[in-house]
Amino acid sequence: MQSLTSPVIYIQLKSRVTLPHGEGVRLGDIAFIISPPEMKESLDSLLLVQPEEEDGNLILIDMLKVIPHVQKLVPEADIEPIGEGRTIVEIYKPNTRRKSSRFRFALVWLLLFFGAALTIMNFHADVNMEEVQIRIVEMLTGRRDEHPYAFQLAYSLGIGFGMVIFFNHLFRKKWNEEPTPLEVEMFLYQKNIDQYVVHEEYRKMKEEAGMNRRKGRRI
Repeated sequence: MQSLTSPVIYIQLKSRVTLPHGEGVRLGDIAFIISPPEMKESLDSLLLVQPEEEDGNLILIDMLKVIPHVQKLVPEADIEPIGEGRTIVEIYKPNTRRKSSRFRFALVWLLLFFGAALTIMNFHADVNMEEVQIRIVEMLTGRRDEHPYAFQLAYSLGIGFGMVIFFNHLFRKKWNEEPTPLEVEMFLYQKNIDQYVVHEEYRKMKEEAGMNRRKGRRI
């Protein structure tokens, strides 16, 4: 039963955070905290993990690991977890992150550009789009034109305009606040990655615990 004199600390872990290489993971980096004002600064600066090279670039921090640190700092406090019970910490090196992102952007842009162009051209070749356009122009104008460049130009511009409307995005300009289909797919992709990382980290922790138990029995 909660004591009337005990301070209450509410902790909500963030789903995913990114921190620079070489810095420790502190509670204020990975969680939203509601606490008495006199405890806020010490809780925010509470060191949970000091990442090492062998830890890799992804670290899973569970609420069960956070609570003992908070209890050690504030033994008399009542801790109330909220929301998800884990967070994923991505460690990056500031000097390499920008170069890597620019290279990936250029690579993905080229792949998407030429991939989309080849897809559209192959589709048009499969359905004989050129003959279809000639027939449409003939139906509209009453005469046959083997090279309806004006219609093809309007058709090409229409495809580009339709893609802009569909994806709700032109460079950095968005027409409204709704997420674009690409943003939704990226969100689902990142969510699946996070679930996989959580599953793998728990599996590794379970294997390590089993190995430690076997070593203990041998001793």
